[in-house]
Amino acid sequence: MNFQRARTDEQRNERRRQILGAAAAMLAEMPVAELSLTALSRRVCLAKANVLRYFDSREAVLLELLEAQLAECVTELESAPAPDGSTRERADRLADLFAVSLAARPMLCDLVASQATVLERNISVETAIRHKRTIRESLRALVRLVRRHLPEFGDEDASALVETVMLTAVAAWPASRPPRALLAAYEADPSLAALRVDFADAVRRSGEVTAAGLLARRR
Repeated sequence: MNFQRARTDEQRNERRRQILGAAAAMLAEMPVAELSLTALSRRVCLAKANVLRYFDSREAVLLELLEAQLAECVTELESAPAPDGSTRERADRLADLFAVSLAARPMLCDLVASQATVLERNISVETAIRHKRTIRESLRALVRLVRRHLPEFGDEDASALVETVMLTAVAAWPASRPPRALLAAYEADPSLAALRVDFADAVRRSGEVTAAGLLARRR
């Protein structure tokens, strides 16, 4: 970058992209909980005060990264062809599609798992409004996706399926990443291995069971 201080809109946008890119690179190396504003500032070679000129907090940076990651996930899901088959077969394939796509995005899963408990706790009202509006559009796109795969569903049932899948992802992600002590315990006592959570399997089963229940209620 050949400018010291961003003075034009183009330069300010480039600086924001630089900060977001650095945050994404750091999350490929560490979990959300370990990414500090100090470390991020060092990565982009800016003072913390200068980073805060573009984002009102560390959390605001990570929320914007979450939005971008979720939008990419939605785009990928939308590109998948709607399957043929019975309602049950299509519902199961959709659940698998959600599980595989989310499991392939550890950064997104880590951000989503931290969203309500951490990332939304230190932001301005303006950031909160922008963030929620952006997320709302992605969720609406997922509802449309569900209805394309399962035209038997109305918006309410499609929304319920999306909500359940995402909430399962929030809970299952940290549970599927046990600390070293638990990994050692599972290795020392194989009978405990059944307690370990498989993220993709948990999301898949949640989607399958929820879709089956919603379909049963419509009969």
